[in-house]
Amino acid sequence: MQEISIKVEEKLYQNRYMVDEGRPHISVKPHTKPSDALAALVKVCPAGCYTRNETGQVEIAPDGCLECGTCRIVCAATGDIEWNYPRGGYGILFKFG
Repeated sequence: MQEISIKVEEKLYQNRYMVDEGRPHISVKPHTKPSDALAALVKVCPAGCYTRNETGQVEIAPDGCLECGTCRIVCAATGDIEWNYPRGGYGILFKFG
């Protein structure tokens, strides 16, 4: 039996994202030191939207967000992020194939 290898990056590349300029659907609440949950988003976000800046704070670039809800679950108890659904016509457009 032949093994088939498919890379996740190749599948994610097929998706399209419509950016809603000036109206991000996710924002990180102001903080001086990120909570453990907020810091975890840098590693657990499947789209890699979260990064740490030079001062150690967590920032988000919501372009390319998969809207999977991982960040909502991880930060549910801390309330470190504000998450809303994107306006109609914006956000992720999944393509299958």
